[in-house]
Amino acid sequence: MNIKELTDKKERFVSGHRACAGCGFPQIVRAILAGTDKQVVVANATGCLEVVSTIYPYSAWKVPYIHSAFENAGATISGIEAAYKVLKKKGKIKEDVKFLAIGGDGGVTDIGLQSLSGALERGHNFVFVQYDNEAYQNTGIQRSGATPYGSWTSTTPVGKVHKGNELFRKNIMGIVIAHNIPYAAQASLSNIEDLSEKAKKAFEVNGPAFINVLQPCTLGWKFPTDMAVEIAQKAVDSCFWPLYEVENGKYKLNYKPAKKIPVLEFIKSQGRYKHLLKAENKDILDKLQKHVDNEWEKLLRLCGEK
Repeated sequence: MNIKELTDKKERFVSGHRACAGCGFPQIVRAILAGTDKQVVVANATGCLEVVSTIYPYSAWKVPYIHSAFENAGATISGIEAAYKVLKKKGKIKEDVKFLAIGGDGGVTDIGLQSLSGALERGHNFVFVQYDNEAYQNTGIQRSGATPYGSWTSTTPVGKVHKGNELFRKNIMGIVIAHNIPYAAQASLSNIEDLSEKAKKAFEVNGPAFINVLQPCTLGWKFPTDMAVEIAQKAVDSCFWPLYEVENGKYKLNYKPAKKIPVLEFIKSQGRYKHLLKAENKDILDKLQKHVDNEWEKLLRLCGEK
């Protein structure tokens, strides 16, 4: 689906929300919802998206919407989908309806992981989207399981002894794929057409689907508000955030940089990494680069590119 086709789609997430200047999740949500023309019911875990889009008595959503707690969007969407199947079997609902759960990395990779896992295991027919901004951004920029190695957060500060986050991020894609679901994909704010195509595939499969989307946070990552798309693209070009999909267990690489750039090019505009630009912290930067390189090589092998 090209940009022209996307702009012709009926808006189901509209202006009037209170997202930060430069935030990318409005574009992400619109691209996801454009993946189907059918009615969509949304369950949204607590987080940035929920807080800024549903300030009572206003809402930016033009679809049926349920706010779930941080930990249970997976259970909520499971219950909605199960009730729909019963009502449709009884003939009380005629139309085809799609189901979408969405949350940040706090509500998906961390607090909501058990609920997500149960929903995937049971095989409910829904799409689950994680917009990954790599920390608990709207509650004070605390570290999450998706926070990258070496980055600053309010709970992994930079000082004389500790130099930011000392753990590598949780592999949420690997965890989800291990549930043997029909479709899983990784996407980025920097490529909306790719994201929309993946959303279309996700809505069309019979069973659970998962999309993990990189969403640079101007507040938590500490960069100018006009740089979100540029930084997201550098994440992709450095292979820090590869674009790929897994259909029925088969891996496919969606984008291979013509010239892979160093991770330094991705992080140098972000205040959360400014300590890694100092000579005394080069070992941390080197360790991050090595980890990214190793993960990229693993992915190439899984995709049959090596």
